[in-house]
Amino acid sequence: MRPIAKESLSDRAYGELRAALMRGQLKPGAQLPLRPISARFGISATPMREALTRLVVERALTLDPRGTVTVPTLTRDQLVEIRAIRVDLEGRAAAAAALRATPAEIDGLAELHGRIMEVQKAGEFPDAIDLNTQFHLALCRLGAQPITYELVEGLWVRCGPILSHLYDEGVPADWDPHPHLRIITALRSRDPEAARAAIRVDIENGGQGLLTHVST
Repeated sequence: MRPIAKESLSDRAYGELRAALMRGQLKPGAQLPLRPISARFGISATPMREALTRLVVERALTLDPRGTVTVPTLTRDQLVEIRAIRVDLEGRAAAAAALRATPAEIDGLAELHGRIMEVQKAGEFPDAIDLNTQFHLALCRLGAQPITYELVEGLWVRCGPILSHLYDEGVPADWDPHPHLRIITALRSRDPEAARAAIRVDIENGGQGLLTHVST
């Protein structure tokens, strides 16, 4: 067995931190001190510093003059802009998925949505946020548009932390039907425009309460 290279440790830490940001597991304003977070990952400070630096360069994290790395807090304008771009890009991906997704792949999305409903009903909201992220990214992957997917993933890294507040005021509005179910129906019907419209409803209305948690 070969020792894990320093670059591999840095890449692993980068990937874990990026996933935590996307899935709402790091809240806006949270500080990420180098030595404690290195100890949490069981690696030295050097590869962790490299991982944090990469995320700062990507503007997924911020670095203040004292050298403190922090999860950024979005302004209202930033959140609105990110949502608008997501509507466009995720809508494109959903429309493409409607033309190519296999029944088994669509069943996988339906299973993810079912798990979201289960953990939401049980009050396990962090798990619901995580699964919701997985649902959206899985849908985008089904579109088989790798550049679009890369851009969408970057947006989720930027807006993921605010999702930690998604359930602050309880379960979001009761959907009839839920936009995820509309998406799944559109995929099964091979209806790209219906899939695009369902994504718009999900993004614009599903996270409406988040706007109350951001400043102007």
